[in-house]
Amino acid sequence: MKTILITGASSGLGKAIGEYLFHKGYNVFGTSRHPEKVLNSPFPLLALDLNQPETIGRCVGKVIEIAGRIDVLVNNAGVGIMGPLEEIPGDEIRKHFETNLFGPVEVMKAVIPHMRRQGAGHIVNITSIAGYTGLPFRAAYSASKGALELLSEAIRMEVRPFGIKVCNLAPGEFATDIASRRYYTELSPASAYAEVYGRTLELINQQVSGGDDPVMVAYEIEKIINTPDPKIHYKVGPFLSKFSIVLKRILPDKTYEKMLMKHYRL
Repeated sequence: MKTILITGASSGLGKAIGEYLFHKGYNVFGTSRHPEKVLNSPFPLLALDLNQPETIGRCVGKVIEIAGRIDVLVNNAGVGIMGPLEEIPGDEIRKHFETNLFGPVEVMKAVIPHMRRQGAGHIVNITSIAGYTGLPFRAAYSASKGALELLSEAIRMEVRPFGIKVCNLAPGEFATDIASRRYYTELSPASAYAEVYGRTLELINQQVSGGDDPVMVAYEIEKIINTPDPKIHYKVGPFLSKFSIVLKRILPDKTYEKMLMKHYRL
């Protein structure tokens, strides 16, 4: 069976993807910043920190040493960030892009030479439906995921002659622990955004806790990696999340913006 490397596989979507594919018989390797703290993973977890490039090279080298090849990379690891853009510290925005954009780029750069030598490989970059739309109080997150979408479109054409297939998978809202792990900007009660930010935050966290089963993402991953010529973009999640992308394409910009503001009660 195919050897699959999944970044960020100790929790959330990555864990769900890894467990599903492992039980389907795939040779799964996951990554975690602190694998020694994860005691219940059915598949091996290797140390990898997207903000420490040397750990990326060591991790990929270890998989090649053990399995001899990497057939599929699922670039899943990432973080969330919330807050009014005006009040998010600049260092936090830069750190966010290091993790959500530059980190996945470095993982691809480490894996692609091995896939090129094999003459085959699949890279699935986990983005987000939020990457298709600038969302209030999630500006940095939407921007990082949108950037990864466009970057994947470009690199897909660059590596296609070597038999390497690249695509994006954009999940909507799923019931994971992302809300407990994202960065939240702390506002003072005197902030001009305090009231509306609090309402929006409550709404977004409700959407996550009431989201779909993350195993749906795992189903989609398995279909993608067994598709000879995968599409460029895939979306998975609640109907309304996916339909919002359609609405953005067909509605006038200001109409769509008004719809979003009404949804978030701005």
